[in-house]
Amino acid sequence: MSNSIKFNPQKLAKLNNPERFKTLNPDKIWCALNFQKPQILVDIGAGTGFFATAFSSKLQNGKIYACDTSDVMIQWMQENITDEKIIPFQTSENAINLPDSKADLVYMINVHHELLEPEKILAEAYRLLNIKGKIAIIDWKAEPMNEGPPENIRISDKVVIEQLDRIGFKNIKTQEILPLHFLLLVKNN
Repeated sequence: MSNSIKFNPQKLAKLNNPERFKTLNPDKIWCALNFQKPQILVDIGAGTGFFATAFSSKLQNGKIYACDTSDVMIQWMQENITDEKIIPFQTSENAINLPDSKADLVYMINVHHELLEPEKILAEAYRLLNIKGKIAIIDWKAEPMNEGPPENIRISDKVVIEQLDRIGFKNIKTQEILPLHFLLLVKNN
């Protein structure tokens, strides 16, 4: 695979389109996560922090590490997000320089299909989760539709489940709450 599967930062405005909430409703997603007072969230592939901003309003306290590999995205978040709960955080594709067992939730929204080595970042997510932590992976369903990335670069939820299982995640549940996306939710224990 080439870098052509990566989101083009020049289309950054597309990430902030509120129309996205019609098919990726953050209230529905948050409800499916079923959390009791999470403190540390790690948003892998945060882009402009669109979902970090939506989830921040759900936190009483705590922080969201809005992680991205793109200098453009990190700079945009630093210049445009004033919410002190959101920390823009530069990463490499396969490593996130945060301590072990730090996160209550690690989530990726519309990122998995862009990953060149998905099991490496899933292993990072596993390392980052605390004992009661969860990972949520949301991505485009691998089926024909007029929206989203080309069908040939989409990854089916079944492939992602196999990857999660190989890393050591158990209790993998599919949530059928989104019209164009799959949502996989995994408890650490």
